[in-house]
Amino acid sequence: MAVGLLGFQTTIAGDVTLSGTGVHSGSPVSITFHPAEAGTGILFQRFDGEELLGEYRAVSSEVGNTDLCTVLGTHPARMIATVEHVMAALYASGIDNVIVEVQGAEMPIMDGSSAAFIEAIEQTGVKTLGAKRRYIRVIKPVRIEAGSSYAEFLPYDGTRFEVEIDFDTPLIGRQKWEGDLTLARFRDELSRARTFGFMRDVERLWAAGFALGSSLENSVVISDDHTVINVEGLRYGHDEFVRHKTLDAVGDLAMAGAQFIGCYRSYRGGHKLNANALKALLNDRSAYEVVESALSRPRAGARDFIAVNAPEFAPWSA
Repeated sequence: MAVGLLGFQTTIAGDVTLSGTGVHSGSPVSITFHPAEAGTGILFQRFDGEELLGEYRAVSSEVGNTDLCTVLGTHPARMIATVEHVMAALYASGIDNVIVEVQGAEMPIMDGSSAAFIEAIEQTGVKTLGAKRRYIRVIKPVRIEAGSSYAEFLPYDGTRFEVEIDFDTPLIGRQKWEGDLTLARFRDELSRARTFGFMRDVERLWAAGFALGSSLENSVVISDDHTVINVEGLRYGHDEFVRHKTLDAVGDLAMAGAQFIGCYRSYRGGHKLNANALKALLNDRSAYEVVESALSRPRAGARDFIAVNAPEFAPWSA
């Protein structure tokens, strides 16, 4: 089944604030989740004190750079970076509408995973709204390739991720995570998987002005002799790496602007491949349909949906 195939839209039950460090800027940042009305979507607002610098709906057409993380917007003074871990938590929790107020240029990295965001959402609670939720249902395969990497959407009666990675280091090698996405599975199997990197890349990233807030407190670091430097070790055993890549994929595909019904499969992917695959799907209007529950009760099965006209989704193809 898809993530909580609910017939109706949701928001959070109250405000909740988290503070931390930006992984790339190294600066203190904070975010506050605010409840929002049906039809708002996920709306990010960047503030400097009381001044609103930028506002972005979390949809594919607003995505800018995807080299090291997923960024909303393109102007340095207004864009909001590293949104994927927050988006993954919101998507897995089935949150359709929320305003994310940001004091800073990026999300706080917390421990490098989505765990803190999941916990914050669970603490404040989820509120069901009076408007029906709409879904993107994949109705034909869409595939893109980039060198030896590929990503594809396939029709599927639920929401499924099949993510495979292949790194030229014996510590990681070839790993795969696959499963139908539910909140319980995301929380238990993916949410605590941390971002990771190689010690050999650190100086290059620092020189380019990135990863200034990265540390052993928020990243799994792999040494030149192919060992994990972190005293804690790995949280999920050897495959924490592919679990984090799956977490990233959940967050990146949440930029569809709606839950999707289908299977997403990737090999040697990352933020850029995820973003381009989503654009390929949304740019092929024959590859998906927008559906909503045919029932008046709050919950529906994956087969209890009807196609609807949805002109408001046109900006996805911009």
